[in-house]
Amino acid sequence: MPLQRFLMSGVAALLLSGQITAFAETTDAPIQSDTDRTVFVPGDFAQFAPQTALDMVRRVPGFAIQSDDNGNRGFGQARGNVLIDGQRVSAKSNGAAAALGRIGASRVVRIEVLDGNQTDISGLSGKVVNVVTDGKGALDGTWRYQVKLRENLPPAFDEFNVTLSGAEGDLSWTLEAGSEPERGANAGWRDIFNGAGAVIERRDEDFTFVADNITASGSAAWKPASGIVANLNAKAQVAQADQKQVSKTFPVGGPEGRRFFTGSEDEWNAEVGGDLEFGLGAGRLKLISLARLEHSPFVDRFELGNLNGTNLFDQRFLQTVDEGEYILRSEYSLPTGEGTDWQISAEGAFNFLEAESQLFESVGGAPLTEISLDLSNSRVEERRGEVILTHGRQLSPKLSLQISAGAEYSELSQTGDAENVRSFTRPKGTASLSWQQSESLKLVTKVERRVGQLDFFDFISSVNLEAENGQGGNPEIVPNQSWRLNLEAQKDFKDWGASTVRTIFVELEDVIDQVPIGTGSGPGNLESGKLFAIETETTLKLEKAGFKGAELTLTGGYYDTEVDDPVTGERRAINGHPIYEYEVELRQDVPNTDWAWGVVVEGFKQEPEYQISQIALGSNEPAFSLAYLEHKNIGGLTGTVALGNLFNQRDKFWRETYAPDRNGALVRSEKYARGFGPILTVELKGTF
Repeated sequence: MPLQRFLMSGVAALLLSGQITAFAETTDAPIQSDTDRTVFVPGDFAQFAPQTALDMVRRVPGFAIQSDDNGNRGFGQARGNVLIDGQRVSAKSNGAAAALGRIGASRVVRIEVLDGNQTDISGLSGKVVNVVTDGKGALDGTWRYQVKLRENLPPAFDEFNVTLSGAEGDLSWTLEAGSEPERGANAGWRDIFNGAGAVIERRDEDFTFVADNITASGSAAWKPASGIVANLNAKAQVAQADQKQVSKTFPVGGPEGRRFFTGSEDEWNAEVGGDLEFGLGAGRLKLISLARLEHSPFVDRFELGNLNGTNLFDQRFLQTVDEGEYILRSEYSLPTGEGTDWQISAEGAFNFLEAESQLFESVGGAPLTEISLDLSNSRVEERRGEVILTHGRQLSPKLSLQISAGAEYSELSQTGDAENVRSFTRPKGTASLSWQQSESLKLVTKVERRVGQLDFFDFISSVNLEAENGQGGNPEIVPNQSWRLNLEAQKDFKDWGASTVRTIFVELEDVIDQVPIGTGSGPGNLESGKLFAIETETTLKLEKAGFKGAELTLTGGYYDTEVDDPVTGERRAINGHPIYEYEVELRQDVPNTDWAWGVVVEGFKQEPEYQISQIALGSNEPAFSLAYLEHKNIGGLTGTVALGNLFNQRDKFWRETYAPDRNGALVRSEKYARGFGPILTVELKGTF
């Protein structure tokens, strides 16, 4: 079915079908049943001296904010787990976390922890936080300033954030401006071996990374007495990043040399999103739109040569990428009885990426000559539409059900170096059952048929000059599909805290991984794969154990994946997939004082990256750690001093090369472990 007909039929169904209001009163509790919920008031967070709603939500026991921009397609596969006044934020990069950071803590009336099934938002399940604000008209704001000092790098004196919010009658608004510099560095030796394990070269390397990001964002909400609700969100950012690596090379039996790599990116991006909700017939209609654009020019340069003037080599890779996404979505909701609702939604989206690339090369000091690079100058587009019907039902006071079913039509096209047009129709849907087993335990089961989001860079060939490799573009790649089963337990330990634990089982189709392409490799589809995961967000309050004012928080996950390797045929993990990740924080707000202190430890490990003739893995070991000391009333301000990298974490890397591919013999390997020293951070923040 052509896309236009698909969308028109979806809109017609939208206007003719009945369903329930996601939230009849957006500034009140979103609960439409007797299902239990946990409510926090501002006083519950007083010990942390929060200045924004974001500070408060981050301290909700057993809860962690999920990103709104998590790679899901469009708005249809509900993303994020935070609502503000009962509504999702119609944004991605400028999502709920950013919006919470613009809301002063004084404006928060309460924070509700509830189940996604209770919200009547299609696809949303598991633990959800709803932040209810007062909507008052006082003008207020927050500010934050931070200094960061790091070894072998220029200090970062320009990190700041300022927010301002207010209201006038039915209109409320927030504004935010900030600068977020990034700094990175490491230095040390890289050892290179032949296939027999003998050292053939050593390199003394020094790497630095410096980036500066300036962002302006804001939101506006209009809520007249007529019941209309309108929201507008916008964000604009400019970013500049530069990296440099200088290497002194010492080949065994050869002359000393130098390697020099530089890379830079000058980017701007912008996003505008909004929604309008109003009564229509017996239900409510919500219209949502989003547009975002990004312009990213890259310039990389690689040079090497011996000090005696031999073996001169020069490469330059220039690439300019323009990306965009446009979404239009409609949702019509209708209540059909107490605890029963229907919703039908129709969504259309247009995504594109256009890349212009050039590779130049010089050997022996000769003039630079352009090298042909297949599939490096191309435009990729996707036009997509979907229609989903959702039904929610309260089966009993403690048992609720939400089911949805529909289909997606998409058309993928590529022009430039490759000409290709393909279209697909795929089913989508979810079924979620939530059981309040007891006052303190909730169990949630969710089965989902999902279509994954494509990375359009997979269609374009690219070159990594620093790593001396690259990947070919693949015009035939398709989105993965999966069956997902989530089992989630939410336990409230009352004065001891709370914990959420979920187990995830996934059967994957068309897994995106590295596959042979011509004489090299690049992204492609494997027939099938599996994933098992267990994740948790846990808060343990230690007051009852005698450690007054203290709490321990743990957020993390473990992942086990399987696919058939397209080169060796052996069963292995998905290329570069996380194995585990965690963050642990111990914090004490010292009783009867304005002092707090804490220790944070975080770690991450992932599977190796596989190419046709290489295996490589980058890691950071041991775990990263920091300790901080905070005073919550320095003349009304909050000051924090933190010292990071207490365990002397090192950036590690190894790579093995085989010939002719990974079925053959090992011909070369390399490894390094580089330290990057301590990181000192000083922060001051306040309200006005």
